Amino acid sequence: MRWKIVDRLARAVTGISSVALVLLVVFTGWQVWGRYVLNDTPTWTEKAALLLILIVALPMAAVGLRENFHLGIDYINDLLPARAQTILEVINSIILGGFGVAMIFGSWPLVVGTWGRDIPLIGLPQGLQYAPLILTGALIVLFMVERIWFLWRAAPQDPGEGAPKPGGL
Repeated sequence: MRWKIVDRLARAVTGISSVALVLLVVFTGWQVWGRYVLNDTPTWTEKAALLLILIVALPMAAVGLRENFHLGIDYINDLLPARAQTILEVINSIILGGFGVAMIFGSWPLVVGTWGRDIPLIGLPQGLQYAPLILTGALIVLFMVERIWFLWRAAPQDPGEGAPKPGGL
């Protein structure tokens, strides 16, 4: 199970990243066309493409953590009993959530410190280059809180719980 609002948020992030990816391809194509066909390189496309890469890659990495389509090795986890698997998954989610918190607090000074300067050639605040780090950190925290919530609610119960003990009344 998942929270519906978080599902919508993940879909929105995927949609925005998809549009940014299409723009990235268009801008890069325009740069190549301008350089090799028109012999007049559009200089703004490189800076815009670098910004778009951050918009595509970072938030989608957070969605990848939520959807478990990131690189992961579950071999040892699969060998463990169900309760140990759940505990290991909770520990993993706490570590990832902590990483998200570190991204937020570590990136905030970068955004604030560079917001007053413009990115050369495109005129946008330089802090926009670091803002996706804050957004990604917040998404990771939210997605890991959601994961821990549902792991806690669906935790496997001890098979002997509630059953009468042998030899007891």
